[in-house]
Amino acid sequence: MLFRKNIEPSCAYCRHGASLGFGEIACSKRGIMSEAGKCTSFKYEPTKRKPEYAATPVIAKITEEDMSL
Repeated sequence: MLFRKNIEPSCAYCRHGASLGFGEIACSKRGIMSEAGKCTSFKYEPTKRKPEYAATPVIAKITEEDMSL
């Protein structure tokens, strides 16, 4: 999902932006922007995008009976 073609523009993972923290991006084209901001100069940088992780399985619900043959 990181490399799909139809990425919705966001300053958080744009080539022109650098994170300042506190939800702000320093954009070389527009100046200080919010992470949710977007503009027409958007260029996708896949290394800046954080993937969504799948939910981890709950191991505490497994019983001895589930593990026996």
